[in-house]
Amino acid sequence: MTFDPNAQLDPSQVTDVRGGSRLGGRGGGLAIGGGGLGLVLVIAYLLLGGDPSVLLNGGSGTGTVDTTGPNSSALAGCRTGVQANQREDCQVVGYVNSVQAFWQAEFSKTGQTYEPAETVLFTDAVSTGCGDASSSTGPFYCPVDKNVYLDLGFFQELHDRFGASDAPFARAYVIAHEYGHHIQDLLGDLQAGGSDTGPTGRSVRTELQADCFAGVWAHNAQSTGFIQPLTQEQMGSALDAAKAVGDDRIQQATQGQVTPDSFTHGTSAQRVHWLSVGDQSGNPDDCDTFHAQQL
Repeated sequence: MTFDPNAQLDPSQVTDVRGGSRLGGRGGGLAIGGGGLGLVLVIAYLLLGGDPSVLLNGGSGTGTVDTTGPNSSALAGCRTGVQANQREDCQVVGYVNSVQAFWQAEFSKTGQTYEPAETVLFTDAVSTGCGDASSSTGPFYCPVDKNVYLDLGFFQELHDRFGASDAPFARAYVIAHEYGHHIQDLLGDLQAGGSDTGPTGRSVRTELQADCFAGVWAHNAQSTGFIQPLTQEQMGSALDAAKAVGDDRIQQATQGQVTPDSFTHGTSAQRVHWLSVGDQSGNPDDCDTFHAQQL
């Protein structure tokens, strides 16, 4: 059991467009992915004058999901921690609620205002402010519309193709990582600059900081009122997921060799390290990967 059964969930923070046709609109923007299975950070492409939306099959114009309309009846049933402990989509609601509650409190400590980001659940394909995306893209954050996008089938792929633990807290890590990108966006740290790809490039540093931010949330998750005290086994499943999406592991599995010059997310060891740094510290100030000499 992960969630406090008495926790009151807010399903309005998650928009459910599963089963609907959501392609057609197109947008331009910088989409930031956490899975590394199909999406790359495209800062270098942007610096070269290209439109990064083409990497999401996008073009000009706008393409967004309506997050003001009614949610599906499925998510309407996600009201307490009891449902979150029973259903995967309600787990997503609970994790989103917890992650955002933590960052809202963290921002208020320094007199800042946290701007919420919705998570959009989709099936197969979706149109976003950053362009059209498919489930093969993996989970990602779009700073244009400030939404997190997630096809729940990703978690099964993570388990089947890359051996990650199929456990609730492995899913929590992925969600918290994407909200880490939202935090970077709010703080102005998703700006292009410097070397993009490569083992010490800005892309890797960006992803590792999002991992660290995910660990910071995990350290503080119980204080949000949604999550019960974490066990070593639960945190181990999150670390296992981080290991599964390392550039070296994915490249070895998909192309049979490792090419560090094309790294965008960091190695398995780096991702595990920075997730652990955040979890052990619980302090976002310890997540400055942009100035860290040793990643």
